[in-house]
Amino acid sequence: MSKFELKLPRMGESVAEATLTTWLKEVGDTIEMDEAIFEIATDKVDSEVPSEVEGVLIERCFKVDDIVRVGQTVAIIQIDGDADATDVSAIVDKSKEEEPVQEEMVTAAEEAVIKAKADSALAPKLVIGDSDRFYSPLVKNIAKEEGISFEELESISGTGKDDRVTKDDILGYVKNGGSSASAKVAAPEKQKTPLIVSDSVAPAPVKSVETASEKPKVKTSGGDEVIAMTRMGKLIAKHMTDSVSTSAHVQSFIEVDVTNIVNWRNKMKDDFMKREGEKLTFTPIFLEAVAKALKKYPMMNISIDGDTVIKKKNINIGMAAALPSGNLIVPVIKNADQLNLVGMAKVVNDLADRSRNNALKPDEVQGGTYTVTNVGTFGSVFGTPIINQPQVGILALGAIRKIPSVIETAEGDFIGIRSKMYLSHSYDHRVVNGALGSMFAKAIADYLEAWDVNREI
Repeated sequence: MSKFELKLPRMGESVAEATLTTWLKEVGDTIEMDEAIFEIATDKVDSEVPSEVEGVLIERCFKVDDIVRVGQTVAIIQIDGDADATDVSAIVDKSKEEEPVQEEMVTAAEEAVIKAKADSALAPKLVIGDSDRFYSPLVKNIAKEEGISFEELESISGTGKDDRVTKDDILGYVKNGGSSASAKVAAPEKQKTPLIVSDSVAPAPVKSVETASEKPKVKTSGGDEVIAMTRMGKLIAKHMTDSVSTSAHVQSFIEVDVTNIVNWRNKMKDDFMKREGEKLTFTPIFLEAVAKALKKYPMMNISIDGDTVIKKKNINIGMAAALPSGNLIVPVIKNADQLNLVGMAKVVNDLADRSRNNALKPDEVQGGTYTVTNVGTFGSVFGTPIINQPQVGILALGAIRKIPSVIETAEGDFIGIRSKMYLSHSYDHRVVNGALGSMFAKAIADYLEAWDVNREI
């Protein structure tokens, strides 16, 4: 018999790690090919990881809530026939005694500083109080070895994802003399000193004991219901506040007459369903217009990195989709400018359906260069959406309404009923001025209003 190591697969070019949220199989369980073994979560999407082989699960290398890096072994499966019951039970008993923890590579010099033991599972654990911050097992072991209290650990500014304290953060704290048993927590005024960083790296927020204690407490009465935020809710809240504090948001609004599009879609949608087996919604039409506008104004298809601007080669449009939980997720349509309307409709329907069923792959919510959100779905006439970092623009589609409108003709003006909507364009005023932001929205409107009512698809 042999053993197969199931590793965390690559989940997109920008995804280096994920949180293990749920084990779906116990040690000793029989595993089928392509059967899901555990669930992981990134800052964008939750996903199941299936087995690549058939066999018996004999070891789980991480615990729930551990951070796993791409390429690390998460589970070990015994293959080539049924596992011996004695061997499996022995492994089960061993797994109860020794639960593996996540380890990070350290240099010889760092080992001398932190005095880490070879087997991190045997290292003493730091008792973590009531905290929303995640601390890896290695960070907690270093804190314990160096006599760092929970209060000191909370005061360390983290440079990792979601302000997480990394190995380098705590080692830097140790080397600066803050780790000895007699060390005191730094004075509040020193902790408020700005962090000096290079021009290309944004300074991490420096937290102080004094500031943390000054956060206002929300009072509740007997009839109030206290509801804990979900993991995704917390991530969305952080993304939104980070975006507002990062980008200088400015909005431009434009009204669009989409009467020709409404009439054309009503005429084509039944035949499209019969021929393609797909619904023809307004969304692919609007996304086609956005892709054309991004081709015309490539400086809307950019990102900011420090003091430099990165003009993206590919046009990858994020499409905000509502989840049954009420949260939003943004799957990305890659190379949207290369799709015809039929292809766009198929991709839009597929991503929307799999978004609602939590079946998106991590790579499908990465790499967006511009985002579109449809606030009209919920009846809103227009909205002021928050930019999806690190992009510089986002377009909100308002509800389509029949309204009285002035119609200009060669014989004179008259009042008629037209189908109209508002486009709301939010853009980052650090790099996008009002002229570009308004011209971009106008280009989308012009394309939609010039819709060919005789177009065939």
